[in-house]
Amino acid sequence: MNMNKNHLRKRIQVASKQIPADIVIKNGKIVDVFNLEIIHGDIAISDGVICGIGKYEGKTVMDVKDKFVVPGFIDSHVHIESSMVTPNEFAKVVLPHGVTTVICDPHEIANVKGSKGISFMLEDSENLDLDVYCMLPSSVPATPFENAGAVLNDEELKPFYNHPRVLGLAEVMDYPGVQNLDDRMIDKLLSASPYRIDGHGAGLGAEEMNVYRVAGIQTDHECVTKEQMKDRLARGMYVMIRQGSVAKNLPDLIGVVNEKNSHRCLFCTDDKHLDDLIEEGSIDHNIRLSIKHGLDPLIAIQMATINAAQCYGLSQKGAIAPGFTADLLIVDNLKSLTIEKVLKAGKFVAENGKYLGVKTTENQTKLATNSIHLAKNEITKERLAIQVKKNQAAHVIEVIPNQIETVKRIISVPTEGEYFIPSVEKDLAKLALFERHKNTGNIGLAIVKGLGLTNGAIATTVAHDSHNLIVAGTNDEDMIYAIQKMQEIGGGLVVVRDGKTIASLPLMIGGLMSDQKYETVANQLDEVNRALFEVSKHRHFNLFLTLSFLSLPVIPELKITDLGLFDATTFQHIAIAADKK
Repeated sequence: MNMNKNHLRKRIQVASKQIPADIVIKNGKIVDVFNLEIIHGDIAISDGVICGIGKYEGKTVMDVKDKFVVPGFIDSHVHIESSMVTPNEFAKVVLPHGVTTVICDPHEIANVKGSKGISFMLEDSENLDLDVYCMLPSSVPATPFENAGAVLNDEELKPFYNHPRVLGLAEVMDYPGVQNLDDRMIDKLLSASPYRIDGHGAGLGAEEMNVYRVAGIQTDHECVTKEQMKDRLARGMYVMIRQGSVAKNLPDLIGVVNEKNSHRCLFCTDDKHLDDLIEEGSIDHNIRLSIKHGLDPLIAIQMATINAAQCYGLSQKGAIAPGFTADLLIVDNLKSLTIEKVLKAGKFVAENGKYLGVKTTENQTKLATNSIHLAKNEITKERLAIQVKKNQAAHVIEVIPNQIETVKRIISVPTEGEYFIPSVEKDLAKLALFERHKNTGNIGLAIVKGLGLTNGAIATTVAHDSHNLIVAGTNDEDMIYAIQKMQEIGGGLVVVRDGKTIASLPLMIGGLMSDQKYETVANQLDEVNRALFEVSKHRHFNLFLTLSFLSLPVIPELKITDLGLFDATTFQHIAIAADKK
């Protein structure tokens, strides 16, 4: 928060009781995230900053009647685009859940629109009640094994470091690029070295993390086992414990946290759909779930506040103490964590789960909405054909429910005339990925097991990280119709059955975000989710989010790109047809 001489004088005068505070909060149980204790006293606030704790008089007095006062929560790593709304609308959703600060990575829109996408996110998040800080996308495209809509080298990223809300370089996911001393990656790491650098260590062992750490990478949010988490902590890294819509790692990791190492542990959501944010919450959900799994509530709150602030050098955030920004929550108790009021810089912004609409901004930057570029002759049954001879095995992507990792299977698959045919009984669907940015004509094909499709097809342009058009189906006709419908609406989510659209969610901004209010998007998403019940037997995991991660080639084991089936453990494309074991 900016401060001039008058501000400093006023704060000193309030702290020393020479003048009354603007606001005084009385009779609260204050969560002290430094000593992990509950303390008592008045909280004096002026110009949005806490000036003292003790006994104070104020122009406005707020009696919280023995309820808890908690620092505002910080999401240490989030892709706002995954909510499918703009930052402006995203703020209205997470503020009632006590999230007052986020560290975002605009990696998704940057893969579609390059530096213009980063500028869009920064401008749309200007002057909001939510503080939105930004880490610059390190991997656009994520790997050299696919085609995205843009390429961002160090030269394109450097100017953004001058922005006051840019904190560093976002998740470095190109481990081969780091290990093999790729000049483009080395340039990015060097430019970011005065700032902060996030990691992405999916599937990497302890020795690989030595490489990341010596390269200046300080965090990882991709731990899925306790051993991985301990390895990261032992190497001096911050570990972000993730609980998103697909990657739900918290239950498996939270047992590692104790009083000795908790100061190096943070919370993040990474990728979370709008409906999940509305229904269960954001970082507040992480805290409640941690407590349910046995973590001390004060440690959980510490992880969600001061730990994240210290990790990212936000010296005025994350605590209730003099000199800290007055981002405060009033909650009933520390276990259920029902958030009654949210103060952002000393002003009420949410109450009883509702955003109060204190601030909003109308974005002036309009990204091009035409983001799907496919030639009509690409969309044919012939181009969707997967050749697998009779009695020949195939490499198959097997989905792990509620995880973004997959399993590489070599199994027999049903065929007809030496071509694969989907099987509802064996839960084997056809998967296709169309390069949609530059009209290259590239189509990657694969076989996927575990989506639970019973009929029809689903398609989306939310396909991490290059966000090409991905479609899965039980028959070619519905898959082709879904692709055509996707072109018609300009990107988004589509559910098709028997040659008809059951439900769709248009995402006009880069095929990733809607230009509508979050309430409208939530209703459309609800229709899409209900439609999924008509084409899938699954009820226990988010089918579209699962589909969107099947194209992420930095996550083991088997994925799909526009260049074909990709083995993320050997970093090479492989044929679908395989020799039997």
